[in-house]
Amino acid sequence: TMNNTAKCHDDHTLDKYLFPFVYGIVMMISIPTNCIALYAACIQMRKKKELGVYIFSLSLADLLYSLILPLWIDYAWNGDNWRLSALLCQISAFLMYMNFYTSTAFLACISVDRYLALVHPLKLQHLRTRRFSLIVSVMVWLLESILNSVILVHKEVFNDPCNFTNHTLCYDKYPLEWWQSQINFFRICSGYLVPLIVILFCYHKIYQVVKHNQATVDEEKKKVRKLILNITVTFIVCFTPYHVILLIRSIREPYTTDPQLLQQIYKVYRITQALTSLNCIADPILYCFVSEAAQTDILSFLRCYLCLQKHERDQMKDYALCISATKNSALITYRTSCETDT
Repeated sequence: TMNNTAKCHDDHTLDKYLFPFVYGIVMMISIPTNCIALYAACIQMRKKKELGVYIFSLSLADLLYSLILPLWIDYAWNGDNWRLSALLCQISAFLMYMNFYTSTAFLACISVDRYLALVHPLKLQHLRTRRFSLIVSVMVWLLESILNSVILVHKEVFNDPCNFTNHTLCYDKYPLEWWQSQINFFRICSGYLVPLIVILFCYHKIYQVVKHNQATVDEEKKKVRKLILNITVTFIVCFTPYHVILLIRSIREPYTTDPQLLQQIYKVYRITQALTSLNCIADPILYCFVSEAAQTDILSFLRCYLCLQKHERDQMKDYALCISATKNSALITYRTSCETDT
């Protein structure tokens, strides 16, 4: 805790407006797009496409995180004050970190799958089956659940170090304790650096093969370059700022007592944390770049949905016309009977 409360001025204004704005946009786009991606991935899985399994897992992780964003919006809107139960804080933090590190793992899996398909198309076929991708996906989910289970075991709600605010912080307290910094070092290495190295290696090799392959047409080369650029940029933009600041926090905070420095680092950390949620939007868009079959399935779904909407509108119009005609017919009959009576 911070002993010097005279210097402690904890301003939560940035969080109050930044997180509801960013998370609100992410929710509006992420929930429908990831539902469509899940639908398309299911179709791909039925066709025994191994890529569909990885995309299904990636979309599921994004969707689960998007569904708990209202809790984080409430937390930020109230000035980083957790007003809900401690259990909900633990579950929300658990799902947030599950999203971070299953996303990086499955992006690495997709990169390896594209590497095997383009660099070694005739070798290692057994690594590109639906069964193998299911085993890998289950292992990733289990491993990440075990590694993040520490969140479900430890107390995750804390009093704000700036004592006069009377706020309750959820999960991310400052300064970090020594044991938390050690867990963060492990997360940075296993959950960020390893997938980043795998992605960069795979796309470097893919780029070399496609560039020197005379059989590959220019249009295909452009598609591959676009895919490489999009996945690499998404990974770096969404996850690099967060992990750089997390590394700085983990090195400095256990041994720092300056409250102003701690607050400045924490503010930057919170901004980078908001950036990570953008991967929930980027992932389903990347899916369209990765698989042409997925593009076809998604377009078919949208066409079908629009056709159903049009059919429903036409039915409503026909029903309204029918009702109108019935009313007019009844009115004419009534007038005729009145005239006959007179």
